[in-house]
Amino acid sequence: MTFPVIGVVGGGQLARMMAPAATALGFELRVLAEGEDVSAARAVATAPVGDYKDLDALLEFAKGLDVMTFDHEHVPTDHLRALIDAGVNVQPGPDALVHAQDKLVMRAAIDRLGLPNPAWAAVHTIAELVEFGDNTGWPVVLKTPRGGYDGKGVRIVHSPAEAEETAGWFEAMSPLLAEAKVEFSRELSALVARTPGGESRAWPVVHTIQVDGVCDEVIAPAQDIPVEVAAAAEEAALRIAEELGVTGVMAAELFETPGVGVGFLINELAMRPHNTGHWTQDGSVTSQFEQHLRAVLDLPLGATDVLGSVAVMKNFLGGDNQDLFSAYPQALAYEPAAKVHCYGKSVRAGRKIGHVNLVADSVADIDTIRHRATVVAGIIRDGRVPADVPKETA
Repeated sequence: MTFPVIGVVGGGQLARMMAPAATALGFELRVLAEGEDVSAARAVATAPVGDYKDLDALLEFAKGLDVMTFDHEHVPTDHLRALIDAGVNVQPGPDALVHAQDKLVMRAAIDRLGLPNPAWAAVHTIAELVEFGDNTGWPVVLKTPRGGYDGKGVRIVHSPAEAEETAGWFEAMSPLLAEAKVEFSRELSALVARTPGGESRAWPVVHTIQVDGVCDEVIAPAQDIPVEVAAAAEEAALRIAEELGVTGVMAAELFETPGVGVGFLINELAMRPHNTGHWTQDGSVTSQFEQHLRAVLDLPLGATDVLGSVAVMKNFLGGDNQDLFSAYPQALAYEPAAKVHCYGKSVRAGRKIGHVNLVADSVADIDTIRHRATVVAGIIRDGRVPADVPKETA
């Protein structure tokens, strides 16, 4: 009796969190790690160190795999095509993944599908950026098409004078993506999964709260969202996955725009498990990590029902506390229902190092679980109970 071997390129926390799902299903998970001390290398038995930009390293890693998938979207497209030519089962494939790798390609595809896009343009020079801003209105959002994440590679340009200060960006990469700055009420995420055979499933649309360009909190499902907007957002994500041939998990990040168009605009795409789906580990029948493995192996997909009435995920970044485990007694005692997920990373200010999930049986408890998840995350981050938390509850 044999079980499949799945290879994940990239050793970050997403690959790490695939490991328990693989173990439960009896799969072998291997990781191509950036270094011996990366997050996922501590969670799997086989984690050779290799450069994902080196085709020879990728080909060596591919030996013995049933499928190759990804922790990030940065593997060069030409390398992915070369892997497929060599007979490697790559999921998602390059024709789909390029839409998450290159924001200009993604914007063109969203237009082609007739889905809601902000005004945008490929700009090659400062003069073209100024022309775009004059036509659509200032400020505008300037993005690097490739390589940006968590707010990196994004710049708000408020005027033609500020546009002159972007010369270095154009020297480093051209063209760049210019977008109209969207007026929105909140950010949403529509998470779906699709198999090579075409089966697809969606989780409920969630409300995501960003701080300094980084996902800070997720509420699942999004509260007070019109039924028709939630349905349209889910349908848009499923259609993108189908039309672009996506396999595995895909997140469509959205701006909610009440009363304008269908009620949302598409912000970005990610073709892998995503921070906005971490709540599914403890708040859904099937986590995004299990679903991703099932999907890339072309297995039947799992149910995506929410456990309870509402789930909350709270990220914690590196802070004052270097010894995270020392804070566990207080954190876990404060909220026994909290599920803590720590990524095994060294602590660095602003670095994602873990998250907390909480589930409530009633939507009426949403404020309570949001507060309690925040307190647990804060205790671990700072190594102490916040001063405003009564001692008898800590």
